[in-house]
Amino acid sequence: MVIVLFGKPGAGKGTQAPRLAAALDVPILATGEALRAALRAGTPMGLAAKAFMDRGDLVADDVILGIIKEVLSQPAYVNGAVLDGVVRTVPQAAGLEKVLSDLGRSLGAVLVFDIPDEEIIERISGRLTCDKCSAPFTGRVPGIACDALPCSSGTGGGVLVRRKDDEPDAVKTRLDAYRKSTEPVLAWYIGNGTRVATINAVGPVDEITERARLALGL
Repeated sequence: MVIVLFGKPGAGKGTQAPRLAAALDVPILATGEALRAALRAGTPMGLAAKAFMDRGDLVADDVILGIIKEVLSQPAYVNGAVLDGVVRTVPQAAGLEKVLSDLGRSLGAVLVFDIPDEEIIERISGRLTCDKCSAPFTGRVPGIACDALPCSSGTGGGVLVRRKDDEPDAVKTRLDAYRKSTEPVLAWYIGNGTRVATINAVGPVDEITERARLALGL
């Protein structure tokens, strides 16, 4: 089964992706990792992406979708995939439909992780990372020493900081961008008759996973 994970930034897609992939016994396909792998392997689409990046341009949708097609054509993905971050705009959604059709497959479901803006802002602005080793933390305060390896072994010496794009005002801007360019994709999927399931993404991680599994009939 091929499923698309959808939702606001910070809705928990990255947390739920490996859990759902394990439940479905399929791999995760994330745009960023697929792009990096294509660049490392020097695939035709990877080389096309490199040309955009060398010019300082955003990689075009048709190239990204070409990379997704390369990945989905691999034997490891024959039974499906959990797509995380692949679809952000209507043209990308339409392009993915064509990719799947070319491969003789179809989209099984779109899972929408629903969460109020206030919860998103609190959740994301509470995330900290080490300025040296980039280890993630929650429930801490900025400025304290990092206690993750390698910092705790004395080789890092980092402190916890909040990324600029995780500041509350920056999160609000990201949410506005989501509503403008990404949220319309849901209307497109519904209009095309795609199976769309909305998951309450507030609560313990295990409970959210169970809600998603039930929505998929697992």
